[in-house]
Amino acid sequence: MKNVVFTFVSVLFLITSGSAQQIKGRVISNDEVLAFANVYLKGSEKGTITDENGFFEISELKNGTYTVIASYTGFSTERKEIKINGNTITINFNLKADSSLDEVVITGTLKPVSRMETPVPVEVYKPAFFKKNPTANVFEALQNVNGVRPQLNCNICNTGDIHINGLEGPYTMILIDGMPIVSGLSSVYGLSGIPNSLIERMEIVKGPASSLYGSQAVGGLINIITKTPQYAPKLTVDTFGTSWGEFNLDVGYKALLGEKTSFLLGANYFNFNQTIDNNNDNFTDLTLQDRISLFQKWDFKRKANRLFSLAARYFYEDRWGGELQWTPAYRGGDEIYGESIYTSRWEFLGKYQLPFSEKMLFTFSYTDHDQNSVYGDTPYLAQQRIAFGQLAWDKKIKNHDLLFGAALRYNFYDDNTSATAEVDKNNPDEVTIPGVFIQDEIELSAKHTLLLGMRYDYDSRHGNIFTPRMAYKWSLSENDILRLNAGTGFRVVNLFTEEHAALTGARDVIIEEELKPEQSYNININYLKKIYTDNNSFIGLDLSAWYTYFTNMILPDYDTNPNEIIYDNLDGYAVSAGVSANADVVFYNGIKVNLGATFMNVSQTENGITTRQILTEQFSGTWGVSYKIMPWNLNIDYTGNVYGPMRLPLLGDLDPRKEYSPVWSIQNIQFTYDGFKNFEIYGGIKNILNWTPNKGNPFIIARAEDPFDKNVVFDAQGNVQPTPDNPYALTFDPSYVYGPNQGIRGFLGVRYLLD
Repeated sequence: MKNVVFTFVSVLFLITSGSAQQIKGRVISNDEVLAFANVYLKGSEKGTITDENGFFEISELKNGTYTVIASYTGFSTERKEIKINGNTITINFNLKADSSLDEVVITGTLKPVSRMETPVPVEVYKPAFFKKNPTANVFEALQNVNGVRPQLNCNICNTGDIHINGLEGPYTMILIDGMPIVSGLSSVYGLSGIPNSLIERMEIVKGPASSLYGSQAVGGLINIITKTPQYAPKLTVDTFGTSWGEFNLDVGYKALLGEKTSFLLGANYFNFNQTIDNNNDNFTDLTLQDRISLFQKWDFKRKANRLFSLAARYFYEDRWGGELQWTPAYRGGDEIYGESIYTSRWEFLGKYQLPFSEKMLFTFSYTDHDQNSVYGDTPYLAQQRIAFGQLAWDKKIKNHDLLFGAALRYNFYDDNTSATAEVDKNNPDEVTIPGVFIQDEIELSAKHTLLLGMRYDYDSRHGNIFTPRMAYKWSLSENDILRLNAGTGFRVVNLFTEEHAALTGARDVIIEEELKPEQSYNININYLKKIYTDNNSFIGLDLSAWYTYFTNMILPDYDTNPNEIIYDNLDGYAVSAGVSANADVVFYNGIKVNLGATFMNVSQTENGITTRQILTEQFSGTWGVSYKIMPWNLNIDYTGNVYGPMRLPLLGDLDPRKEYSPVWSIQNIQFTYDGFKNFEIYGGIKNILNWTPNKGNPFIIARAEDPFDKNVVFDAQGNVQPTPDNPYALTFDPSYVYGPNQGIRGFLGVRYLLD
């Protein structure tokens, strides 16, 4: 009996010892140990962290093949595949400091190239950057990007646009997967409907890019690149709510449809239905919103790995703001003031690589945007359709990397305003703009690259349009890059689709004459530097200086007559000049810091008098500090921004509101726990300082108690007269806005990811 028991135990020991093995090793970086680094097995709950000497051990593993992953905050993640077959496996990892300077970008030259190699400076932002301060849309997500500011244009409906280096929103082109489909009407409303969960990365070019992308890319462009279905996670869910009552849900789902088709579905839903009035003016502090956005993308496998993808998006939003007593029954009337906007929009876009030996890519898009809105008792009904097609031929000949292209853009716009009206009939704005471009990137030597480009467009309203471009890159060393860029820009202004102030409030809109196209001339210099310290820390520096000169610039004039907004070509010139600096620092202990600062002077000169551009700050700064407490699986993110004074639109000499905004800052903190398999729980506080623009001002919205100006007295010339009921001689006006009215609030959310 003893022999039987002994034999059984021996066999059991042999079986278990052959099926429960271990992996051990060490994690270092440049010969320095990485303590508390994460080491885990893909698709398994098994994992550990390294000790103070960088060693790790994972035990009780069965025989089989495993993917071992080592990660550490601020360093690149490394994967190794091993096979266990009855013995202990020893593997070591040597992680490198992670730097966005090494990202592959496509926006600057329409070709995939390393950020360090392209002659055009491109900034790259990945989802991890935006998760440090989670938001419900792309518009808000950009608040922590240096030199980029989401500008609210209305205190009531809270619509806005994106400023780059102090230039108004219409000077910035917004692309989705390289397609210029966010423009015109959607430049005001379209940014709020792009699901963050489907963004692979965001590429930003500061400065004109008209030679590649056309007339709207005068001040810069933002290219939102969506995930590739083949490489996207199977399922992602991200949802959060705030103490103000906001609710946001992002869902992404990937499926393989046969062997040659992959499919990605994304959905975003946002709802806010609380009438909050913390500044006691009887108007909503934050617009009520009910929004849904659906996105689909298909990738098709073809011979020789040729590209073919299709995507579609549908967006619907119902938003309103106004007096607290407003209901849809008052929509369009003059009893209770409200601004109500119904937006319905769909988009279709695709890329198809032609079946030739040469690299030829055809890209195309079509959008339909319908807006049904009222601003008090003023209706604004508009429809816009844009079709775009472009064929690009990528050809390399010796040291010349050539790009030839032809583009065709069709634009249809119609509304109920004077913008599309003639005597006794409606006359929609309809134009087809053909264009061609050529670009030559010349490798002069191993350290010197020169890029030359030229674009020609024909606009029947304005004739021939030429936009040349030049870029030069000098690789001072492996870690030092100097760039010089110069070019011209050309922009046709669509007044009523771009200037929201023309639709809200009581001011009359005056167009002095037929507006001429704007032209710009730009030069900027950029320097990139990578520094690796002896103690295994990393510093990335990005320094830029720019100068842009505008002629025929069109700006709203709020000053000449407080009862009017006057639009006219500037009889003079305008200038945007400044310097900016970004620093990415990764310390050896895992602390990661992002710092940014911008100083600029944006002004216009007319009749020898120079004035600062309205609603433009002279300096701004952004920051983000991140650290992970490894034993607790806890990530801490502290983000913020600061803005200098801006000149604000007053309604006359008696207006008691401040002419300049104060220095103001929005700061946030977030805690994320990722100790669960596939789950993250996050929460924190937004606007810790509880800053709102009403502080220090007697009011924000002028004549909020009389939004239809029923008790305003005018003289024979139309000027407002001071009265006991209106001592400051004001009319109703919500355009005095430079920051969000939303104060401090908590948020709590959860993320789920299934690979």
